[in-house]
Amino acid sequence: MFGSGKKETKHNGEEKLPFVDMEGHKLQEGDYVESLRYELGICRIILTGEGYVYESLEDGTKVNWARMIDARTKYQKVRRLDQEPS
Repeated sequence: MFGSGKKETKHNGEEKLPFVDMEGHKLQEGDYVESLRYELGICRIILTGEGYVYESLEDGTKVNWARMIDARTKYQKVRRLDQEPS
Protein backbone atom coordinates (compact mmCIF):
# COMPACT_ATOMS: atom_id res chain seq x y z
CA MET A 1 0.00 0.00 0.00
CA PHE A 2 2.75 2.46 0.93
CA GLY A 3 6.11 2.85 -0.77
CA SER A 4 9.38 1.65 0.71
CA GLY A 5 10.00 5.11 2.19
CA LYS A 6 12.89 5.84 -0.14
CA LYS A 7 12.58 8.69 -2.58
CA GLU A 8 13.47 7.66 -6.08
CA THR A 9 15.45 10.13 -8.16
CA LYS A 10 15.27 9.94 -11.93
CA HIS A 11 17.97 11.35 -14.16
CA ASN A 12 17.29 12.24 -17.76
CA GLY A 13 20.85 12.73 -18.95
CA GLU A 14 23.41 15.29 -17.84
CA GLU A 15 22.45 18.68 -16.51
CA LYS A 16 23.85 21.49 -18.66
CA LEU A 17 25.53 24.01 -16.35
CA PRO A 18 25.95 27.62 -17.47
CA PHE A 19 29.56 28.84 -17.80
CA VAL A 20 28.92 32.28 -16.29
CA ASP A 21 30.35 34.34 -13.41
CA MET A 22 28.48 35.19 -10.20
CA GLU A 23 26.83 38.17 -11.92
CA GLY A 24 25.61 36.13 -14.91
CA HIS A 25 28.23 37.32 -17.43
CA LYS A 26 29.22 34.63 -19.94
CA LEU A 27 32.77 33.30 -19.64
CA GLN A 28 35.07 32.05 -22.39
CA GLU A 29 38.66 31.05 -23.01
CA GLY A 30 41.04 33.99 -22.57
CA ASP A 31 38.86 35.92 -20.11
CA TYR A 32 40.42 37.30 -16.94
CA VAL A 33 38.54 36.78 -13.69
CA GLU A 34 38.88 37.41 -9.98
CA SER A 35 38.60 34.10 -8.13
CA LEU A 36 36.28 34.02 -5.11
CA ARG A 37 37.63 30.62 -3.98
CA TYR A 38 40.94 28.97 -3.16
CA GLU A 39 42.79 32.30 -2.82
CA LEU A 40 43.82 32.22 -6.48
CA GLY A 41 43.56 35.97 -6.99
CA ILE A 42 43.37 37.08 -10.63
CA CYS A 43 43.13 34.17 -13.09
CA ARG A 44 43.01 33.58 -16.81
CA ILE A 45 40.64 31.00 -18.30
CA ILE A 46 42.41 28.45 -20.49
CA LEU A 47 41.07 25.45 -22.40
CA THR A 48 42.88 22.15 -21.92
CA GLY A 49 42.16 18.61 -23.06
CA GLU A 50 40.15 18.14 -19.86
CA GLY A 51 38.05 21.31 -20.27
CA TYR A 52 38.22 24.83 -18.88
CA VAL A 53 40.81 25.64 -16.21
CA TYR A 54 41.46 28.75 -14.15
CA GLU A 55 45.18 29.58 -14.07
CA SER A 56 46.29 31.94 -11.30
CA LEU A 57 48.45 34.80 -12.56
CA GLU A 58 50.00 35.09 -9.09
CA ASP A 59 51.42 31.60 -8.62
CA GLY A 60 50.43 29.50 -11.66
CA THR A 61 48.02 27.24 -9.73
CA LYS A 62 45.44 25.61 -12.01
CA VAL A 63 41.91 24.74 -10.88
CA ASN A 64 39.33 22.89 -12.97
CA TRP A 65 36.12 24.83 -13.67
CA ALA A 66 33.99 22.16 -11.96
CA ARG A 67 35.59 22.94 -8.58
CA MET A 68 34.45 26.57 -8.89
CA ILE A 69 30.70 25.88 -9.19
CA ASP A 70 28.51 27.56 -6.58
CA ALA A 71 26.09 24.93 -5.25
CA ARG A 72 23.17 27.32 -4.85
CA THR A 73 23.28 29.25 -8.13
CA LYS A 74 25.25 26.78 -10.33
CA TYR A 75 27.32 29.80 -11.48
CA GLN A 76 31.11 29.99 -11.29
CA LYS A 77 32.56 31.50 -8.08
CA VAL A 78 34.46 34.13 -10.05
CA ARG A 79 33.94 37.73 -11.14
CA ARG A 80 34.80 38.54 -14.77
CA LEU A 81 37.15 41.49 -15.29
CA ASP A 82 36.31 43.91 -18.09
CA GLN A 83 39.96 44.53 -19.00
CA GLU A 84 43.23 42.65 -18.89
CA PRO A 85 45.06 43.17 -15.58
CA SER A 86 48.32 45.13 -15.73
